[in-house]
Amino acid sequence: MELWDAYDNKLNKLDGVTLVRGQQIPQGVYHLVCDVIVRHTDGTYLLMQRDPRKHHGLMWEATAGGSALSGETPLECAKRELREETGVVAHELVEVGRETSSNSYYVEFLCVTDCAKDSVTLQEGETVAYKWVTRKQLLNMSAKRLVTQRMQQFIEELKQG
Repeated sequence: MELWDAYDNKLNKLDGVTLVRGQQIPQGVYHLVCDVIVRHTDGTYLLMQRDPRKHHGLMWEATAGGSALSGETPLECAKRELREETGVVAHELVEVGRETSSNSYYVEFLCVTDCAKDSVTLQEGETVAYKWVTRKQLLNMSAKRLVTQRMQQFIEELKQG
């Protein structure tokens, strides 16, 4: 059973409230989700392909991430999820955004790494492939191949900057 802390819409922890994965989250209550965008020092971005058995199976995503376990800070969650899903160990992450959607409070991070590009590992049941793409390739990817609206927002931000 996976337990989550409960938060309000400003990411203030709600004392005495514990959420359980799979159970309905009350209206106005949020659980913490952290995503990490991985950019190599050469300017390429890491894309992970989702396991076909998962929601949005075989689609690509430009983040590693997931729900924070009870007691985890956003940074601790982001580092754990990044390590579990990619094998990349981040010593420093930079927070790049926050937003709420439904009952989730997303904290998004950027990891700039010089890891060996062939050292990325896949997480059984989560991912089946990875690739490094240039900024231009990422910008040109079809929305039908990328997971979530947040990925589309990220790409829009890349176009502007």
